[in-house]
Amino acid sequence: MEELKILVVNNHGQFCHLIHRTVRDLDMDTKIVSNTLSVDDILEEEPQGLILSGGPTMDRIGNCREYVENIDVPILGICLGHQLIAKTFGGEYGTGNHGGYASIDVEIIEENDILKGFGSSISTWASHADEVTRMPDNFLKLARSQYCETEAMKHPERPIYGVQWHPEVAHTEKGEELFLNFLETCDNY
Repeated sequence: MEELKILVVNNHGQFCHLIHRTVRDLDMDTKIVSNTLSVDDILEEEPQGLILSGGPTMDRIGNCREYVENIDVPILGICLGHQLIAKTFGGEYGTGNHGGYASIDVEIIEENDILKGFGSSISTWASHADEVTRMPDNFLKLARSQYCETEAMKHPERPIYGVQWHPEVAHTEKGEELFLNFLETCDNY
């Protein structure tokens, strides 16, 4: 795979720099950018993919909804990024029944694109302080768990994906594979 330019959008999450390092270590041209940049500023960077980091609250997502609505490149939302994708397309998010970070066994429903080659389940590191409570209409559910019905999802037509868990942390199985699958999607788009 050729070197791709992937922007990591900083939503003030504690793992944003770890996402950046993971993508950089996969030999990609990557850069952390503020979520307050305009759509035009993002487009000037000529990214081939966007990763929306996790973060503490929907009040701090900056212009991420505009990026999702107006930038035609593959997008991966992680934790808060996953929730804001759901909200952007008419889904809902809210407080989960199981709060802080913990090991979560995730059932893979559809080995589609970003979960290609994952098998039936993986162990992940996730927070469910907030989670997607209703997936947007027509979205494809990719994964679920005993704690949350929408652990991963995909837009029905565009290459837009969300995962509740943190693939960038070492405790998550197949985290690097998820990023590689996303990068392959970016490369083929």
